[in-house]
Amino acid sequence: MASFHTLDDLGDVEGKRALVRVDLNVPMNDLEVTDDTRFRATLETVNELSGRGAIVLLLAHFGRPKGIQSPDMSLSLVTRQYGETLGRPVRFVDESAGPAVAEAIATMGPGDIAILENTRFYAGEEKNDPELARVMAENGDFYVNDAFSAAHRAHASTEGLAHLLPSYAGRAMEKELKALEAALGNPERPVAAVVGGAKVSSKLEVLRHLVTKVDHLIIGGGMANTFLAARGIDVGKSLCEHDLASTALEILEAADKANCIVHLPYDVVVAREFAPNPPTRIANVHEVEPDEMILDVGPAAVEALADAIKTCRTLVWNGPLGAFETPPFDKATVDLAQTAAALTQSGSLVSVAGGGDTVAALNHAGVADRFTFVSTAGGAFLEWMEGKELPGVKALLRA
Repeated sequence: MASFHTLDDLGDVEGKRALVRVDLNVPMNDLEVTDDTRFRATLETVNELSGRGAIVLLLAHFGRPKGIQSPDMSLSLVTRQYGETLGRPVRFVDESAGPAVAEAIATMGPGDIAILENTRFYAGEEKNDPELARVMAENGDFYVNDAFSAAHRAHASTEGLAHLLPSYAGRAMEKELKALEAALGNPERPVAAVVGGAKVSSKLEVLRHLVTKVDHLIIGGGMANTFLAARGIDVGKSLCEHDLASTALEILEAADKANCIVHLPYDVVVAREFAPNPPTRIANVHEVEPDEMILDVGPAAVEALADAIKTCRTLVWNGPLGAFETPPFDKATVDLAQTAAALTQSGSLVSVAGGGDTVAALNHAGVADRFTFVSTAGGAFLEWMEGKELPGVKALLRA
């Protein structure tokens, strides 16, 4: 595995200024944080650095202000609740670079923690402006990146800073990188991947990359319909990208050459309307009526998929198998996720999942805490599944 400096490589940090890139981009409603998952992901790193006497300065973005200061995207809005999650006071500094930060640091002692203002209030942040990175770096003695979810962006606070200060992966970043290495970097074989979701177009590069990396590729969700249609099957009124038929066939051909077995559903759950608990039936894929929609994978196919996963040592999961937010079209996702969780708990499977919908689906199935690792990153996880180099990760590599 590529080698990173971690917090284990830090010497004495008493009184040193730690610039720590975290992800505090949490959902809010009426000025209240509605999900503090991202806050909790930072706690191990922040508590460790603070406990070792560092002055901890948290860098983060919030929303998409596009370089303009916008009060409704200020990180001052989350500072109180972040402190409550952390269980101790956290101060807010209304800049993330320059003299205002230096002045705040002068009044802070070892172990103190501050959230600096939204990095995206600076036009140079998203442009990875070297001058902005330099001014940010002046207020730090070392840099820690603990925001894997922002690692696919080459911004001043995620990539630029890593070249200017001694740089380390935080504990959450370290866990993420180890999990990803175990899933696709250097996995125990055989490897299965579950890729679901509505559209093939959003995951073309993922599918192209995975067929060269895994032994079993399980395709579900709306994108399975596109593959079925490409094989000449009438999918009725189902969500389907008919214009991508030739691309789907190319992916199937590439899988064939790479000895990757592609699993498409052969029985499906269909309905005439997409609504909660409508009349449904289980049909062979060749028997879908013109006015029916495929909305989930059928029970026989799920059983076969479970059997395939039982032969594997590693599983990567991104996206649901059906329209899981609308019952009863959550059944295939829940059943297969529970199989994967049971295999993980028995020690026979390493299971790594990621992406927004995936986390929601695994939480819905009640198994997120029984997978080996669940990444909260969306875009970064997808780009990693595409085989792309993530700038924020590359910048942390040991020289």
